[in-house]
Parts: sequence; structure tokens; C-alpha cells
Amino acid sequence: MLESSVRLSDGAETTLQQWGESGPLVLGVHGVGGSRRGWARIGEHLAARLRVVAYDQRGHGDSSAQSPMTLERILADLGDIVASLGEPVHALMGHSWGGAIAVIGGRRIDAVERVVAIDPMLRLGAGLWSTSVLREHRPALALPPDEREASIRRSYAALPEVEVASKLHATQRLSIDTLEALGADSEIEAGRWDHRSAVYDYPKPLLLALPDPTRSVVPPDERAELRRLGGPNVQFAVFDGAGHSLHREAFDRFVPVLESFLNE
Repeated sequence: MLESSVRLSDGAETTLQQWGESGPLVLGVHGVGGSRRGWARIGEHLAARLRVVAYDQRGHGDSSAQSPMTLERILADLGDIVASLGEPVHALMGHSWGGAIAVIGGRRIDAVERVVAIDPMLRLGAGLWSTSVLREHRPALALPPDEREASIRRSYAALPEVEVASKLHATQRLSIDTLEALGADSEIEAGRWDHRSAVYDYPKPLLLALPDPTRSVVPPDERAELRRLGGPNVQFAVFDGAGHSLHREAFDRFVPVLESFLNE
């Protein structure tokens, strides 16, 4: 496991972490309230034949970058990370908010060869950022550090320690102010976060890994739309019974699908 600092084009810095020493590059983009270490379990699993790298998104983990939290600035950060790698990215892999960033960024960045989006947050209605995302995170982030750790350990008790450690890292410095700024600056709270069209006629291989429809941010009608308009490069994998973080909950089912896609 290697770590390095990357300077972004606005002068801020973030941390890049790598698992594996050889093979094609897979770049992970974490979701809201996560950090680069959220990809540790997958990185450790793939390290024998691939290099998995991940970075802290703006306002998260050990990144010094804060405002603005606009979509264009966040995509610029992704572009800076890809450029710092100095070689093609075999696969760009993102979850939730990070899944949407991966879909949009993967379409724009020529050096990205294929994309994996895990339950990507492609659309969120007006007001739902505060009533769902902020409401979910606010209680935990308000706790003192020791109580927060105890709460996380209870919530993640069924998962391996690597997952617990990644969540503890993600919440060490995260503040509710960061999440409020993201919702405002990226116009998510205002209801102008709708990037379903980024999937239409996708120009390179794209795997949409989706959980059970009852536990997903991509409802059935939108799934049907994406199947109809995504084009021949878009593949779907649905993990019945799994929740939004299916790559954690359904790890043993997800990884073979991921490996098959990466090996194509």
C-alpha cells in the first residue's frame, strides 16, 4: 500500500493511495462521506494482478481542498488525478455520488478506457439532499470522536475490519458543512442534479452495478430508461437483496462481475 500527495490545479492537495505494484490501473472515486480507503478491500483483492488507486475527493478524507464544491471543479480534480498518473486508466470505478462523477468524467476523459458505476446518483430531486443525505449523516457527525467510532463499529459489525477502518478514516475530519456546501454548490439541493443523459449512447464500456430496486438511488423507471438509451456499450448487473453499498454488502457476488468486466 503506497501513498502519495497530488497537487490539484487550484493549488490544493489530496492523497492518492495504491494497492498492487503491476498491471493495468483501476481508479476509484468514493461517494459522499467516504474516502480513498473505502476501496481498500477491493484493492487488496485485486492487487496481485492490477494496480488499484484511489484519492480523497474534495472536502473528504485527507484532502486540503474545500470550496468550491461545484460539479465542474470536482470533475477538474478527477482530470488532475488522471493526468498525474501519466498513463491510461484501464477502468474508472465510482460509487453513488462518485459513481455519477465516474460516468460523467469517464465520458469526457480520453485516457479512461472503461467505467464501473456502482448505484450511481445520477439524479436527485429538489430538497432530497437535505431530507435524505444530510439527515443520514448529521447525527453521526455531531457525535464526539469516541462515540462516533463506537457507532460506526456497531453499524459495520457484520463487515470485515478493513471496511470498519475505512469508514473510521472517512469520518475523522468530515464535517456536515462540507456536505451542505456540496449540495449547494453542485445544485443538488436545488434539484438541478440530473445526469441521466450522460449514460445515453455511452462511448466506451460501462458497467452499471445496481442493488435491489427497493434499496437503490436508481429507481425502476430510470433503470428502464438507461437500458433503452444507454446503447450497446452499457452493461447491467443487478444484485438482488443488496443495498446501496453493494460492493461492501455483496462483495463476494460483486467481485466476480467486476473482474469479468475488467478482463474483457
